[in-house]
Amino acid sequence: MKKSLILIAVLVAFMTNVAACSTNKSQPLNEHETNKYKEISLTLRHTQIKESSQPRLRVLEDVVAKTMAENAGVTIKLEGIDEIVNRDTKLKQEMAAGNPPDIFEVFGGTDIKLYVKANRMLDLTPILEELNLTDKFESLAEFTIDGKVYGVPYGGYSEGIFYNKKIFNELGLKIPKTWDELIETSETIKRSGYVPFGLAAKDAWVSGMMWNTIMERHVGIDAFYKLLTGETKWTDPNFIKGFEAYAEFVKRGYFPPSALGSSYSLQGGQLLRGKAAMVFTGTWDANPFTSKDAGSLQGQIGFFSFPSIPNGLGDQKSINASYSNGFGFSSNLSAEQIEVVKMFIANYFNEDVQKRAFNEDKLLPSMKFTDTSDMDPLMDEIVTVISQASSTWPAFDAIVQPSVTAEIGIGLQELIGNIHTPQQVAEKIQAAQNKANAVQVKPAGLSTVPPVIESK
Repeated sequence: MKKSLILIAVLVAFMTNVAACSTNKSQPLNEHETNKYKEISLTLRHTQIKESSQPRLRVLEDVVAKTMAENAGVTIKLEGIDEIVNRDTKLKQEMAAGNPPDIFEVFGGTDIKLYVKANRMLDLTPILEELNLTDKFESLAEFTIDGKVYGVPYGGYSEGIFYNKKIFNELGLKIPKTWDELIETSETIKRSGYVPFGLAAKDAWVSGMMWNTIMERHVGIDAFYKLLTGETKWTDPNFIKGFEAYAEFVKRGYFPPSALGSSYSLQGGQLLRGKAAMVFTGTWDANPFTSKDAGSLQGQIGFFSFPSIPNGLGDQKSINASYSNGFGFSSNLSAEQIEVVKMFIANYFNEDVQKRAFNEDKLLPSMKFTDTSDMDPLMDEIVTVISQASSTWPAFDAIVQPSVTAEIGIGLQELIGNIHTPQQVAEKIQAAQNKANAVQVKPAGLSTVPPVIESK
């Protein structure tokens, strides 16, 4: 009897458990309830810490907030850091150690090629295809290696000369179209008590902007790519001419005497305070030139492309314009984190957000759209100048190795400080180029043959 009762009790317990399991199976949690209890965390490294970058940061913060609001349990932690520190030091160290942030700002071209070679970058090709975004960008060339996309540009840029229209009108000046006209214009400006070109070269990369265009005018963009194979050298006659042309600006006193002691954050102010008549910089600086920070110069700042140089081998009507600033994603991400990444990309890379960034931050859109109504006058000038360029090309630091880029920055500072001659600077850079080429291992799909330059 006892055995029978025990057996019955066991059977009742067994059937109760089966019934409970059956009840659970018949009432599964819906997808929202499941996601609600999943804890997924990602880190996002950005460089929008300057006051002038606040509009861009607000766009990013809103996209992150939207992504988290749509996915209970998801946390995306933002970390702001200086752009130079991130690019030249911190991100490289993290990549070497194999622990980069989950999402991070990254430069296309040379930088991303190194990280892809080390298998640190998430392949975004299937994600962009799934979201139907592959053909929506102006260009993914600087983030594409061997047919795969490893980053997405959040905006474009161009480099050229911003100028004070009031000073130009006061002195009866017209936009110079040739090198000789630029020299004549600069001499008139200098005689009138103004600095021809604002420059804050304490940060070495800043001096490389104008120099890059001067050098392209002299040698052509193909010559930069051939430096990687040894087909061209920094000490070749036409490269030397480029260094000499930049040094001529120094000798003529076209830059502020305090250039080497001034941080980049002060450069735009030299133009806005009326001390400098022109400044060569990127369109990422357009925001303070159009905002209330411009003061009485609001609406009085213009933009033009660097003039042509006689007998130069480059495309004299071309412009440095590219889509090399973007977001990259770690290859360490889990499947669940990748799903969140998809949502982040969808929320960030759409026409509404691109238009907002264009209107509020004056960031050139990386995605294609035609509605540019209510465009700011300065942005209209910039877009017009870019559209009239015969071709566009990437900056030199997206072509040559990072160690060579560093030596170029030092060399240009030495030219500004009258420490070394153009020939001496070229020789030092070539030595760095030789060393970089010797240790360069060609990864799959990485070619030293230049890509097709976008012609207009």
